[in-house]
Amino acid sequence: MKKIIIINGPNLNLLGIREPSVYGNQTFEDYLKELHRKYPDIELYYFQSNYEGALIDKLHQIGFEYDGIILNAGAYTHTSIAVADAVAAITTPVVEVHISNTFTRETFRHQSFLSPVVKGVIGGFGLKSYELALQSFID
Repeated sequence: MKKIIIINGPNLNLLGIREPSVYGNQTFEDYLKELHRKYPDIELYYFQSNYEGALIDKLHQIGFEYDGIILNAGAYTHTSIAVADAVAAITTPVVEVHISNTFTRETFRHQSFLSPVVKGVIGGFGLKSYELALQSFID
């Protein structure tokens, strides 16, 4: 059984109430329940933090034993060399995920420090982006 973790960064704990026109109306917890029902043969874990160090600690903790990491680092995608270095340091493959299409938003969101060190990037499909990333580990 594959062991996958979804790691969400800052402000993603507010999904469902934060800017619904960009991020939708569904909470991530409700969406995660759907993923668990749809993929019962996957050990699917979840971690969210608004703190850069906590995200790095989690990547270090699980980055040598899981089959895949789905990472939405939120704004740290565009600002954190430290998170990118943590991804580069581990052996578990990472897929970078974004709910919105970052290239249709502010220009500072067009830069990703993660993209050069991840297996792939999926964005712009709403919460479905996470499932597409999950599929990349199953296929």
